[in-house]
Amino acid sequence: MISSVRGQVLAISLDHVVVEVGGVGLAVLATPATLATLRVGEQTTLHTQLVVREDSLTLYGFVETESRELFVLLQSVSGIGPRLALAALAVLQPDTLRTALAEGNTTVLTQVPGIGKKGAERLSLELRDKVDAAPAGNAAGGGAVGAAPSEAASGVKPDVVEALVSLGFQAKQAEKAVDGVLAANGGDNGSGGTGDTSAVLRAALGVLGKKR
Repeated sequence: MISSVRGQVLAISLDHVVVEVGGVGLAVLATPATLATLRVGEQTTLHTQLVVREDSLTLYGFVETESRELFVLLQSVSGIGPRLALAALAVLQPDTLRTALAEGNTTVLTQVPGIGKKGAERLSLELRDKVDAAPAGNAAGGGAVGAAPSEAASGVKPDVVEALVSLGFQAKQAEKAVDGVLAANGGDNGSGGTGDTSAVLRAALGVLGKKR
């Protein structure tokens, strides 16, 4: 198992980062919150989990070991694969997720696209004794959210909508959330860049989390 990678950040996308390790560029899937901490050209260390399938080898990376542990723990429940586990950590902060699992809070757990009430109840039933509730006072959702920039590029909307759909949200639902974020932050005026796109994605995740 590849438990961590350390190297220079070569590129950052909406759903993954490329890290050079020993002259090889490794694509590592990650949450928007993790990607927001990285910068091209800088050194980084990510705690990783290698998911092996018959037709693929996929690395998932996290800044904190806690997130990686939750990522692995979620997949111990039947019906929860790596994509859904990553979506849970994209929508909810680790502390929020642990508390929801420990307390059986299905309202919070169903904020994750692809997890319905029955799935949330199953998650809590199977994992509540394996997690510790987070200290009181932590936020109740939208852990991947940051403030969106005042200006957004014309290409931001389709990229962010695509990223949200890949996390399990419905296309119309994603478009509405992105439109709201862009409108609230100066509209779509044709300027901006990758950083702007990441910020809009995190803000849209916050909006979607609150509405579910």
